[in-house]
Amino acid sequence: MNEQGYIPKDLSFDDQAREKLINGISKISQAVKSTLGPQGQTVLIESPEHTQGLTITKDGVTVAKSIMLSDPIENLAVRMMRQASEKTANTAGDGTTTAIVLTEALVKAGQAYIGKDDNIIKVVRELRAISDELLKKIKENSIEVTDAMLSDIAAISANNDTQLGEIIAKAYKEVGKDGIVTVERSQTDKTYAEVTNGIKIDRGYTSPLFINDQRKDECIMEDVKILICDTEINNILQIENVLKPIINNGEKLLIIGTCSGNVINTLAANVARNGLNFCNITPPSFGYKTHELMQDIAFAVGAKYFSEKTGDDLSLIRAEDLGHVNKIIVGKDSTVIIKDGDITQDTTDRVEELREQQERTTAKHERDFINERIASLVGGIGCIYVGAISDIEQKEKFDRVDDSVCAVRSALQEGIVPGGGVLLNSLSKDYSKDTPAHKIIKQTLEAPLIQILKNAGLDKDIVYKKKLKKDEGYNVVTGKYGNMFEMGVVDPTKVATEALSNAISVATTILTTNAIITHARANGE
Repeated sequence: MNEQGYIPKDLSFDDQAREKLINGISKISQAVKSTLGPQGQTVLIESPEHTQGLTITKDGVTVAKSIMLSDPIENLAVRMMRQASEKTANTAGDGTTTAIVLTEALVKAGQAYIGKDDNIIKVVRELRAISDELLKKIKENSIEVTDAMLSDIAAISANNDTQLGEIIAKAYKEVGKDGIVTVERSQTDKTYAEVTNGIKIDRGYTSPLFINDQRKDECIMEDVKILICDTEINNILQIENVLKPIINNGEKLLIIGTCSGNVINTLAANVARNGLNFCNITPPSFGYKTHELMQDIAFAVGAKYFSEKTGDDLSLIRAEDLGHVNKIIVGKDSTVIIKDGDITQDTTDRVEELREQQERTTAKHERDFINERIASLVGGIGCIYVGAISDIEQKEKFDRVDDSVCAVRSALQEGIVPGGGVLLNSLSKDYSKDTPAHKIIKQTLEAPLIQILKNAGLDKDIVYKKKLKKDEGYNVVTGKYGNMFEMGVVDPTKVATEALSNAISVATTILTTNAIITHARANGE
């Protein structure tokens, strides 16, 4: 930077610029695509963020995130490829490697088949039109997921680990279509699933005196009334209107709200001395999420949510403002609310609102948050705890399980298509015209299948000499031909469409790039 604060720039144009971009694409693709398919290899990454300074993974997006090249133009290509893979992962949960393989194939085919006399913009416009057509065809080949298919879907995304596939599938079967499954690190070397048929809140009791099961250190109550508020209860008289009938009728009460120390002590003393059935937990999460989660809980249990934001006066609370659930289990750090009964119309309407909100949201953490909210309203909540002997093994295993969980979720949302690159390869036969766009698309659609076979030490021209019916292909694990659905070799439809869509977006941008401006580096820095 000079005295005026100006940063000198280097400029690259035309073929020279695109050549360096393609070099960058080739480098990241070479590192990532070897992981594709059931016979894909692992990648060893120097990683100061993890124990022993290294990571071993088969996760395409993890590999992509780790790559940074010294050449600034090549690195721009890496960043674009990384963006495509991350977007695919964020939206569909899997398919990152496929997105990179497709992008590389598109760019290289574009370089080979778009001549100097061709109108690049016209070819790119045709490519984008074909991609829209392809996305429709992929969805037309999609079928709905059955419970019997879940294990196969989960196992494939977990690098064909059938044991992990069974654990993940079992969790999804238990939580239901609208449920949510998350992934956490286990404190042991065992990998297992826990499923809650109700609402799980990341808050525990505010006083150990609320404990009524000393063996488990939990407060367990059945047939419980619930008070929900974000107004701090500073005086027990604020909730006198509901406490009196609760006590008189011998009922049980859970307060989800912030109570002062004096109020907590008063409630706890009545539990310890008088045998009353009270418990208190603080509101879940922080900031705006607290308000939204409290609203969801109120909907789920049939309670009125008393909130300062809406100007509610807690002193006006009545017995009919309380919610009701079958059972609560309150531990030191978490609370489980178990509810039975039919879903109300109000709850159904709220779920629809949340789904619409989710469609408008692109950030993965926000989509996951909304998924959890939907699950708390109409589904169950499951968690896969990933265990391993070493930190390195656990990190690699965690990535596989996380991919698999996301893949199953995508499959449940939009269905599945024949996997192993079979569907895209079969669609390539529709593009046999002698035009640049058709040649590019045909070569691109063949690329994932070719790479999967290559990673298994096989050649496409040899394996696919015989004529196969629709949805049929070669299973590289078993070495047998057959219907891909029946063999359990499938991909979530959403994964296939997102990978192709993001690949087209990045590749066409690169193909139409004519000038690149980068910061000038001194001495190769």
